[in-house]
Amino acid sequence: MTEPRVPRLSVDIVSDVMCPWCIIGWLKFRKVMDHFAGRLDFRVQWHPFELNPDMPPEGEDAAAHVMRKYGISAEQSRANSGKLAGVAADLGFTFNRSGESRVRNSFDAHRLLTWAGALEEPEQDAATGVQTALKLALFAAHFTDNRDVSDHAVLADVAASVGLDRERAAAILASDEFGEMVRTEEAYWADQNITGVPAFILGGRMLIPGAQDPEVFIRVIETKILAAAA
Repeated sequence: MTEPRVPRLSVDIVSDVMCPWCIIGWLKFRKVMDHFAGRLDFRVQWHPFELNPDMPPEGEDAAAHVMRKYGISAEQSRANSGKLAGVAADLGFTFNRSGESRVRNSFDAHRLLTWAGALEEPEQDAATGVQTALKLALFAAHFTDNRDVSDHAVLADVAASVGLDRERAAAILASDEFGEMVRTEEAYWADQNITGVPAFILGGRMLIPGAQDPEVFIRVIETKILAAAA
């Protein structure tokens, strides 16, 4: 006797590698996926958003960037960083902000992520694939290891670390490949009124902004998605 097919739920995540709340939001959402294990078949896809599209190649000191962008003091910046680090640590992720930390241009990272997403099969069995692996590796490279994820050699190394072809990654980075696709996607999400990240779109229609607690997602899925499909 054939077992009934588990319903599929698409999860589109608009985010930036430079966004600390994006990795926190993902780690919280993993708890949601665990909660619905066996009841829902999640399909995750990441989409580009640049918090700082005009960031120059040399980047900017992370502390100075936060103070300038949000108009806060150095003391407030340190307090915010400590809060973020604590939340992330509780979820199993390490922020290692130091005097060497810099905010980087993320456009080329998004080009690699778009390539990785294009490699995945729509009917794959795994809830997450190589695109998610690459995204998480980029988060770790930037926030944990303080690596320059705008540097092409670093990006190619990170791609290779999750099983992608390093030579192909380097060739993409040396060209304009996937650049137009990134720009098109960014424009699309801007047209959908996505002005901050992370933004989670469930089932192609249910927008949940920000790094919400798992209970928020669970309630929405139970009442708005599973109940409607019953």
